[in-house]
Amino acid sequence: MSSYDVIIIGSGPGGYVCAIRCAQLGLKTACVEGRETLGGTCLNVGCIPSKALLHATHMLHEAEHNFATMGLKGKSPSVDWKQMQDYKKNTIDQNTKGIEFLFKKNKVDWIKGWASIPEAGKVKVGDDVHEAKNIVIASGSDVAQLKGVEIDEETVVSSTGALALKKIPNKMVVIGAGVIGLEMGSVYRRLGAEVTVIEYLDTITPGMDGDVQKGFQKILKKQGIEFILGAAVQGVETKNGKATVSYKLNKDDSEATLDADTVLVATGRAPFTDGLGLEGLGVAMSKRGQIEVDDHWKTSVDGIYAIGDCIAGPMLAHKAEDEGMAVAEVLAGKHGHVNYGVIPGVIYTHPEVANVGLTEEQLKDDGTPYKVGKFSFMGNGRAKANFAGDGFVKILAHKETDRILGAHIIGPMAGDLIHEICVAMEFGAAAEDLALTCHAHPTYSEAVREAALACGDGAIHS
Repeated sequence: MSSYDVIIIGSGPGGYVCAIRCAQLGLKTACVEGRETLGGTCLNVGCIPSKALLHATHMLHEAEHNFATMGLKGKSPSVDWKQMQDYKKNTIDQNTKGIEFLFKKNKVDWIKGWASIPEAGKVKVGDDVHEAKNIVIASGSDVAQLKGVEIDEETVVSSTGALALKKIPNKMVVIGAGVIGLEMGSVYRRLGAEVTVIEYLDTITPGMDGDVQKGFQKILKKQGIEFILGAAVQGVETKNGKATVSYKLNKDDSEATLDADTVLVATGRAPFTDGLGLEGLGVAMSKRGQIEVDDHWKTSVDGIYAIGDCIAGPMLAHKAEDEGMAVAEVLAGKHGHVNYGVIPGVIYTHPEVANVGLTEEQLKDDGTPYKVGKFSFMGNGRAKANFAGDGFVKILAHKETDRILGAHIIGPMAGDLIHEICVAMEFGAAAEDLALTCHAHPTYSEAVREAALACGDGAIHS
């Protein structure tokens, strides 16, 4: 029987970061992972492979639409789908092997197999039982099922199947206008598929700022993605490798159908805790199947902690990473901290969409006095030169104190630009602090400064 200071269950972004941090802080650490490779959903069938396909298809779009304008003449590249899949796999392999290297470097033991917790302080993997002073559950999430829709990962696919289709479909229906649906829909639209997105709510990207929802939908429609909003999917029938999606409009209960070669079910994710034995341990769970934890990520059972997608909060890799580092600090006797008010979200379409903090709708509902600073990328010299003038930066600041309360960006490199505002918010900065900070010219980041200036006397270039 092996004995550890801490055993982490799951090697996704939350689990592997937690394991490395625990080891760095002097704790004897092991990480249990049932996959053949480390990295969890994110590195194997999520964040990383999807970004590879998004990058490849964006390059194709640039070659087809913008190269000639820049004087780059010649035949547009054809798509070798197998080679693109090989590129995706190579990207995955580099990242997962990188984590193996980091585990060895930091002396983290990888226990291969699926874990259960027979009792507090013990983790069973196969026939072996390991002892641990503390256990951290970082088991992640799985695809949420949609009633009346059976996923076969061939014709009707989850995000996992969508990453590895045997061929590019002529027609794709995406169920759900959230992050996963829009990213993968963008990939296949650039590859030539007709893409229609069906969403139950009346807006895309549920929960995002209203200006972003409207502006983003216009941009995606211009790219050729069609939307059916306010529609409830009733079922999907498959026959001879084809699918028929039936749906009902919420406004009048009228029914209709759509034919497709591929249907992507992108209706969210659910915590994955099957097989851990939590019910027998008496670990408190929420109605949504999440593990309940206190302010220090401790469950209702002493010595058992939980982080990431299996607890409450946004299902984001970087949120899990922050919790992984914080719980490691707690276990080492330090003070772990996560500022949940400053966790950015990003959609990696083109243009990218990023947000942090509160939306304008939330501020209105709360009755918080606020002001808006907004700047279009059409006023940014670098963006115009790079065919990236779609979108805007929107900063929300307190009307009286000028403290930044939230920010929302549609535009080039939005996922990187948002972090300037995250740092500002972490330090409690005012919009004026950003406005007074010199920004290099010409850069996309000047649009952030202009939006901050617009919170005051006004932007210069609009």
